[in-house]
This record gives sequence, structure tokens and C-alpha cells, in this order.
Amino acid sequence: MSCTVDDRKQVRRAARAIRDAVPTIAVDVVAPNASRHDAWTLDAVLRNRESVPPEVLRELALAGLTLQPVPSQAGYQHVVATM
Repeated sequence: MSCTVDDRKQVRRAARAIRDAVPTIAVDVVAPNASRHDAWTLDAVLRNRESVPPEVLRELALAGLTLQPVPSQAGYQHVVATM
């Protein structure tokens, strides 16, 4: 489990970038002690998507985040990525 300030900053930066890049319902940063993944976690719900768009994948890669598998739901894409 990594709780460094740098990890938190990277996940927050990615959350802001995703919020600015694509239409979102919500974007949250979850601390390791509250995440079921025991790591800094980015949790986002994207509007009007059936897959994760390239802009989001790019931001996740730049932040060094790992995309976790989550199924899409009727026009919304749930994105979970961990540090």
C-alpha cells in the first residue's frame, strides 16, 4: 500500500484532467484506507460513453495509474484506476 503525497497528487491531477477532458457525472479520489483496492484510487463515471475514451486512458497512463475492470452501464462508463 502506497500513501505518499506524490501518489495522492498524481491521482488528483489525473482526476482534474479527466473532469476537464470529457463529460463526467462524478470523479472522486479515494484514499487507500477507504478503497477496496488498498491503494490511491480514481473513481469516475463518464456521461454518454460505452467505453473508456482515449483522452481518459492517456491521463491514466501519464499518472501511472492502472485501469481496473468495471462493466459499463446503459450509456455511462464507470472508470476505476489505482496507483
